[in-house]
Amino acid sequence: MRSVKWLEPGSHTTAACLAVVIILAAQLFWLRAVSTQEIPPPKIDQEFSKQEKIYRSQGAAVPQGYVIDRGLSGYAESLPTGFCDALSKLGSSDRWLDIGAGEGQAILDYYAPSSNAQKCVRSGDKARAVAMSIEDRRTDKWRQQAANLDDGRMRYIFGKRLSNYSSDDLGKFKLITDVFGGFSYTEHLSLFVEKVLSFLEVGGGFFTLVPGVHLTNAKDKLGILYLTELEDAIGRPEKVCSWLKKATCVQVTCESKRDWKRPTELIHIQKICTDTSVPRMKLVEFEAGYPPTRRFQMEQ
Repeated sequence: MRSVKWLEPGSHTTAACLAVVIILAAQLFWLRAVSTQEIPPPKIDQEFSKQEKIYRSQGAAVPQGYVIDRGLSGYAESLPTGFCDALSKLGSSDRWLDIGAGEGQAILDYYAPSSNAQKCVRSGDKARAVAMSIEDRRTDKWRQQAANLDDGRMRYIFGKRLSNYSSDDLGKFKLITDVFGGFSYTEHLSLFVEKVLSFLEVGGGFFTLVPGVHLTNAKDKLGILYLTELEDAIGRPEKVCSWLKKATCVQVTCESKRDWKRPTELIHIQKICTDTSVPRMKLVEFEAGYPPTRRFQMEQ
């Protein structure tokens, strides 16, 4: 009968065996943990790629809810009180920038107003207008109307986001609009607002809206799917308008629309001096869509 040789404590063989046991135990724990986890969500860069495909879609590939031909009457219905008045007061030396303009139908209506857009358009000389889009969606109608105007009063720019333009590229504007454009889509919220303010003349106005948010002047409905959520530095909810009002050299007014399809803030920002600054927000979550779902947190 063979005798059993016990391993002496402290021997190299004992240490090796213990190491193997520890490794096997760790692997078993990891396998159990993985088996009980849910499939991880898509990475944020994958969502950015999906969003880019929406921007670049053409023809039948354009999603049904991604509107690219919104006219001036739609702007009048979607933007805050005072938009039509501000647009109608623009003179021939003033400039209007429309962000996320799509086909530029609102500017076409401005120069050749339909009956539904008359209240926003004054007779006589019109302002210079710039349509901005990530993708080129100009139509034959746009090209024909632009060719009929002198001195390039209608301009269409595309291929870059607002943040990629400089003051030398664009100059200053008396009026800037954004209807389901960059403000509802950008992953760089603070930078977007900073850029808008940098292109805005002192005394000029930025008219925009943001859907699916916590409202400032109305109670939220139950069961709402929020598209844009903001938090302060320690994770407490921050409303879009309260955040904007922390910016310097601006006057912000908001109109809360509780009964729209999604709770929506109509926002008017007037630039009152040159030294503007915007509290920094960092992107925490992003899911592609039209508009996308976004969550931002204020930086300390």
